[in-house]
Amino acid sequence: MTVLSRINSPADLKGLSSPELLQLAEDMREFLIETCSNTGGHIGAGLGVVELTIALHYAFDTPRDQLVWDVGHQGYPHKVLTGRRDRMATLRQEGGLSGFLKRSESEYDAFGAGHAATSISAALGIAAGRDLNHADVKVVAIIGDGSMGSGLAYEGLNNAGATDRDIVVVLNDNEMSIAPNVGAMHKYLTSVQRNPLYNRLRSSLGHIFETHDKGRGPIHDLGTIVKRWEESVKAFLTPGVLFEELGFRYFGPIDGHDLDGMIETFKAVREFKGPRLVHVITQKGRGFPAGEHGEKWHALPPGHDPATGKVVTASKANPNWTTIFGKGLTELMHEDRSLVAITAAMPSGTGVNLVQKAHPTRFFDVGIAEGHAVTFAAGMATQGLRPVIAIYSTFLQRGYDNIVHDVAIQHLPVIFCLDRAGLVGEDGETHAGLYDIAYMLAVPHMTVTAPANGAELIGLLRTAMAHTTDPFSIRYPRDAAPDLVGPASEIPAVPYGTWDVLKKGRDEVAILAVGTMVAEALKAAEALAVEGLDVSVVNCRFLKPIDQLSLAALMHDHKTLLVVEEGTVVNGFGAYLASLVEQLEPQVRVIAHGVPDRVVYAASRARQLRQCGLDAEGIADKVRALHDAEAMAG
Repeated sequence: MTVLSRINSPADLKGLSSPELLQLAEDMREFLIETCSNTGGHIGAGLGVVELTIALHYAFDTPRDQLVWDVGHQGYPHKVLTGRRDRMATLRQEGGLSGFLKRSESEYDAFGAGHAATSISAALGIAAGRDLNHADVKVVAIIGDGSMGSGLAYEGLNNAGATDRDIVVVLNDNEMSIAPNVGAMHKYLTSVQRNPLYNRLRSSLGHIFETHDKGRGPIHDLGTIVKRWEESVKAFLTPGVLFEELGFRYFGPIDGHDLDGMIETFKAVREFKGPRLVHVITQKGRGFPAGEHGEKWHALPPGHDPATGKVVTASKANPNWTTIFGKGLTELMHEDRSLVAITAAMPSGTGVNLVQKAHPTRFFDVGIAEGHAVTFAAGMATQGLRPVIAIYSTFLQRGYDNIVHDVAIQHLPVIFCLDRAGLVGEDGETHAGLYDIAYMLAVPHMTVTAPANGAELIGLLRTAMAHTTDPFSIRYPRDAAPDLVGPASEIPAVPYGTWDVLKKGRDEVAILAVGTMVAEALKAAEALAVEGLDVSVVNCRFLKPIDQLSLAALMHDHKTLLVVEEGTVVNGFGAYLASLVEQLEPQVRVIAHGVPDRVVYAASRARQLRQCGLDAEGIADKVRALHDAEAMAG
């Protein structure tokens, strides 16, 4: 029997010996690697915090004491220790465990987390609530995996340090977010961790006092003086001086894989009051046989060999949209020297790692700082450059104010490329890009587009390059593209503001499809044709501005326009078009068919589309219902 098999809650940790705790850490790593090899998931961060998670649950009284994790994928070991070990096989599956922290999933999940840098602010809010309720509990924020590069982390630190609230911040310093960390804070933390003077001093003093200090006599008195001197030197040679100036009592840096040392540290820190910060050095991906610290192993698909990281049953699907974008942008940057690429800690996730290799001086990774990425791009645009920002749709929500005030109002030609737009399958609700159509349509001067295939994605990039007066956005999904794409040099620009009528039908219903929905709409039209329903299908690749000529023709020939979009139905393209058509042709109905106004939980992407009625069958059912309603009304 493994030690892990005996652990059903953090209370079971208390009776374990030091050797048993060390064995538990090994058991957990083996278990996590085996689990994620089957389910897929964000394995790297979790492997790096195994000892840290054990130490926190051992030293604190959870769930009474509340742990607030940052970047939810640090939370896999936390899930294992808090009664969810036997359900880990359902990780990221429909009806199974979330891949992130989720308040409704466990009393041990004090705050939901699927993004980054939220822990300090949330923990401070929990601590303020605790104080108002006169409760006696500890609150611990665990921030890491690159989150210290985010502005929200500094806002939380600044506010927490200015109070006297009892709050502990654990900085999990693993030198990685998804890609290697960037920025001044990373350089500062790295330089002081490895300061040879401080490390030699610490090692030498430790050896002297371990050898000679028996707790009494001259060497003990000298030791007291020297240790105080060491603390003073430490303030100059470690990050303590920075965090202490911010109002935190600083502890560290300590080895995040020294389990006994961390337990003792957290036990001691628990007894202090006020804001304090524990700086822990960990290794992302520790123990993963396929390689450690690699960006490649941040997250894995299901069904892979843990020894190599290779997918056991590789599919023969077309290249995914992300790869097509990265390759196409790299080729276009050979043509146009004014193009630059910007990402927020997601080079491989957005495909611009290809740009980084081919055009290193024109590639910029700003870390987990989406708002900064947008304003940084705006500044570059004032200098005649053409910034292309590649960010996940859901993450760009953090930069919305910057889009409006720093880009759109100033008419700056920044190109926004929104990866993971729409439903994202197993990554679930925190990563779903369902709102970019709605929020980009509301931005003045913004061109909003959605390609139907990979070639059109490259064509729209060319169109964006030629659009030099205002911002331009392109959205595309987390999926394989429906086509194979040739060299960018062979793909022309898409005519600005145009739709493409793919099928001209005689029925009263026309399907106006957006992006990924074009292929599904064509399949639906084929199925309906067998039943004698002849519907039009239009590729509405430009959502703003719309194609006025095509819309006029559609309103003339059809009584009902069914708008199908892989985004929120609330204030989406369907709603936008309905308001316009009502003014132009009130007798023509516009029906918006998109993602319902609810949270869509983790499942396969195909399953999520079916649930929302956004597959071919769901679209066909919607057309049938509209046709029947028209027949009854007639």
